[in-house]
Amino acid sequence: MADTSGRDTSGPDTYDIVVIGGGPGGYAAALYAAGAGLSVAVVEKDKVGGTCLHRGCIPAKQFLETASVFRTVAGAKEFGVNAEQPTIDFAVSQARKQKVVAQLWKGLQSLMKSRKITTVIGTGSLGPGHLVQVDDGAGNITELTGRHVILASGSAVRTLPGFEIDGRFVLTSDEVLALDRLPGSAVVVGGGAIGCEFASMMSDLGTQVTLLEALPRLLPGCDADVAEVVARSFKRRGIDVHTGIPVHGHQPGEGQTTVRFGDDESVTVDVVVVSVGRRPLSDGLLKDGTAVELDQRGFVAVDGLMRTAEDGVYAVGDVVNTPQLAHVGFAEAVVAVQDILGEDPIPVDYANVPWAIYCHPEVAFAGVSEQAARDAGRDVVVSKHRFASSSRAMIVGETEGLVKVIAEKMPDGRAGKLLGVHMAGPWVTEQLAEGWLAVNWEATPDDMAPFIHPHPTLSETFGEAVLTLTGRGLHG
Repeated sequence: MADTSGRDTSGPDTYDIVVIGGGPGGYAAALYAAGAGLSVAVVEKDKVGGTCLHRGCIPAKQFLETASVFRTVAGAKEFGVNAEQPTIDFAVSQARKQKVVAQLWKGLQSLMKSRKITTVIGTGSLGPGHLVQVDDGAGNITELTGRHVILASGSAVRTLPGFEIDGRFVLTSDEVLALDRLPGSAVVVGGGAIGCEFASMMSDLGTQVTLLEALPRLLPGCDADVAEVVARSFKRRGIDVHTGIPVHGHQPGEGQTTVRFGDDESVTVDVVVVSVGRRPLSDGLLKDGTAVELDQRGFVAVDGLMRTAEDGVYAVGDVVNTPQLAHVGFAEAVVAVQDILGEDPIPVDYANVPWAIYCHPEVAFAGVSEQAARDAGRDVVVSKHRFASSSRAMIVGETEGLVKVIAEKMPDGRAGKLLGVHMAGPWVTEQLAEGWLAVNWEATPDDMAPFIHPHPTLSETFGEAVLTLTGRGLHG
């Protein structure tokens, strides 16, 4: 058997846990289990870190940070800093992205090695008896046995009929994140989190962007007030947004392609970026004889403790039908390992996980939206405070956006426990933690009102929104 530990072995090795997939869910499970003293092997066909580190979260946020720096320099004169109009050398940004990714990857490999986690390179599949076979792609098969197995094979980008990925005219996030220069014009198909991030980044760096979304508005999973902040910002910045329209395909021409959408509309652009979500990577994951079940869309079926239908086999991350967020994969991995250890874990509360979207302006939320609460028959009270009145937001020159807090309405009309916190604006992805904690602890405005927020800070906006729900707000 060949593995990265360099051992000379033969026959299946047995570990306490074999993890198939080295992305966030997989490596988190491995690190948590190894930290508890269990022997662990991780099977990974590419590089540990998975899509998030190499082709997703980290690279995308690096380019969004490039866009942020560009905006800052472009607006420097407003602060009395005389700088020339900036230009973008995307190849340099690409090199910086690669440096950041490589450093994180090196650190992760070192951490796994220090915890004596064995990494086996290849594509893993689960057979009967917890036997994991690993194909290295060169005709060599390695066999491992796990007393427990955790499936964490991740996901891949979804595509659309009529938009076959060719790397020239039609790109996915994978291809966009590998570009050494940005196109002059682009259509982004999909107005969810990924689509809005790419549209925002490319527009800020000089690409003329058309954004097409089939549903009635951008960011369909977000509160309507928050989504409207992003829509207004996109319009002001020249992003051509079309919502509630079908997309029919594209016709390549001389150096560009024409995208058809709506009743009889079209736009000719350099590239099309398809951002319509991700599908589970479960093809070939299971061999005959396992009791693990897949649903109709290919997700591995699990219970609240991440157990599959086969005893001792768990699944976490994007391969299960839960929010496809790296931090959710982390949380699911901890639940699975705690269950293996017999520690009576608390299942992940998917209705209240934190969401973060890094377009400009940023979006972050936890808990139910106002409309979802009302649709569920809940009587609510709502407090909204805008960053336009925040002294810190004015100082940094980022006054777009708001904080919206939704609370249960008590019979006496007072605000009860907080049900949702929704934010759009400057650095809200860093501000959400307090709101997430309040929602998940079922805190009331009276519980939260004594919290002191430093002045001047952006976080005061959340404090003011909550204080207003007590009936005694300072500024609103």
